[in-house]
Amino acid sequence: MRDYDEVTTFLGEWGPFQRLIFFLLSASIIPNGFNGMSVVFLAAAPEHRCRVPDTANLSRAWRNHSIPLRLLDGREVPHSCRRYRLAVIANFSALGLEPGRDVDLEQLEQESCVDGWEFSQDIYLSTIVTEWSLVCEDDWKTPLTSSLFFVGVLLGSFVSGQLSDRFGRKSILFATMAVQTGFSFLQIFSINWEMFTVLFVIVGMGQISNYVVAFILGTEILGKSVRIIFSTLGVCTFFAVGYMLLPLFAYFIRDWRMLLLALTVPGVLCLPLWWFIPESPRWLISQRRFSEAESIIQKAAKMNNIAAPRVIFDPMELQELKLPGQQKVLILDLFRTRNIATITIMSLLLWMLTSVGYFALSLNAPNLHGDAYLNCFLSALIEVPAYITAWLLLRKLPRRYIIAGVLFLGGGVLLLIQFVPADYNFLSIGLVMLGKFGITSAFSMLYVFTAELYPTPVRNMAVGVTSMASRVGSIIAPYFVYLGAYNRVLPYIVMGSLTVFIGIITLFFPESFGMTLPETLEQMEKVKGFIIKNAHEQPNEELQRVKSRRVQSARASVPMHLGNTTVLTHGCVHQFRSSLNLNVRGFYGGSGLGKNQEIRCRRKKTPKF
Repeated sequence: MRDYDEVTTFLGEWGPFQRLIFFLLSASIIPNGFNGMSVVFLAAAPEHRCRVPDTANLSRAWRNHSIPLRLLDGREVPHSCRRYRLAVIANFSALGLEPGRDVDLEQLEQESCVDGWEFSQDIYLSTIVTEWSLVCEDDWKTPLTSSLFFVGVLLGSFVSGQLSDRFGRKSILFATMAVQTGFSFLQIFSINWEMFTVLFVIVGMGQISNYVVAFILGTEILGKSVRIIFSTLGVCTFFAVGYMLLPLFAYFIRDWRMLLLALTVPGVLCLPLWWFIPESPRWLISQRRFSEAESIIQKAAKMNNIAAPRVIFDPMELQELKLPGQQKVLILDLFRTRNIATITIMSLLLWMLTSVGYFALSLNAPNLHGDAYLNCFLSALIEVPAYITAWLLLRKLPRRYIIAGVLFLGGGVLLLIQFVPADYNFLSIGLVMLGKFGITSAFSMLYVFTAELYPTPVRNMAVGVTSMASRVGSIIAPYFVYLGAYNRVLPYIVMGSLTVFIGIITLFFPESFGMTLPETLEQMEKVKGFIIKNAHEQPNEELQRVKSRRVQSARASVPMHLGNTTVLTHGCVHQFRSSLNLNVRGFYGGSGLGKNQEIRCRRKKTPKF
């Protein structure tokens, strides 16, 4: 049977139908941008100090000196969590003693903020921190709030693909969109921090599920030449647009409940898209619902003003159609040999530490010197050129060098921040944004790089496991921001060091640019700089000659079916792409091909059995 791309060639690549799908699916990603980062304003911690009750019998002088000073970044500031014992200073005030002249303040007894806190309203009218006093002894709840959101993202990553495979792309897209919007609305009515965070976990599940399913639906409907634009400049850029809208909303709405209400409105506006976005014809074919798939294609042809064939799917082809069975793979297959185990461990570190850098810099943007809203907007804006740069680099240059290069750029400039004088705030902000640029560029390349490294039987498993490592990175990222409470530059030193470290590790990966996608574990390239030899590989020239003759005989006549790709080996490799799979390398200017196109390649060495 012909594959889907061949059947639908008559539709063209960029007609009104494709443009509509491209922009509607991309627009559905916008709420993900501000929901994913909304915690930076919802859980912002304004300047605060211990409350001194108005009923306290204190003179003006003692009221002004009721809070001890502490040293922070080389300057003395009022303590946020301590005050002088109120009964003691009230007694001194009644006796007419003056603070500093008659009483040595350093010798006075201190106490915690037993009467609560006074929060500055210069930037925020209210946040969940001011609502439930998440400071001092309870300040650990603030980073935990962000972490629990990303726990929801992790859980959503597990279920979104399975649900969309079972119930369809369109149904799950709008169901998860409703979950994200609905539970964000319910957060407005939270009566305590516990209720807010439980709902936030569910919002995180809906947020990532909506993102993933929209990505899958777009790549299945759009043609080969449009998928690269959709998967980079479409999905990622519209996510950044949503991220840029967040500080705009927050600037004009300083109350956290009203801000949440405003952020739910765009999600509600996306619901009418149900009547414009179709189900994936590829998924319908996989479910043997051929008449529905044909109906969608007929409507697309009508929208594109193209005469569709009277019969799109030939009845004889439909009877011959047999859905390809999935080869059972286990996570242990990613550690089967020393070489693949080494690559897997390095990939897990690469994904996790890159994710830590990206989310820690994003969450910390409002804490930079200057205007919190402008800094957050710049942090979002810098992602657009980062995505464009990543797309251009992937088309022309070796993967491991460009990923390592942008990681060195990002980590290096973060390490320079500690040497910037405190008065040069603009320079510090510029270095932070440059670091965000490098790390974002690297992050956007990881899916392609990982997919190219692993062979067909374990490729999906590898991408899934390594992307899970990035979710772990996002969960721990808020605690890197938390380090700033102890020292302003400490988060940048730690993030910069880890980013440079993982950049060095990246140089030891095998190169995948311009290489044929591996089909077996034995075809995987070796790790650079290591001699990895499995125990069962014993040199035996006669045995190798016999194996070589067997392989050459098999190549002459027998096609091999490996996973979702059929490879007919006869001196060189020919690749036939499955109708339900994406050829990742082909999107980025590498050697990926469509149906019946020949790959130019060197004669491969005989694989070892």
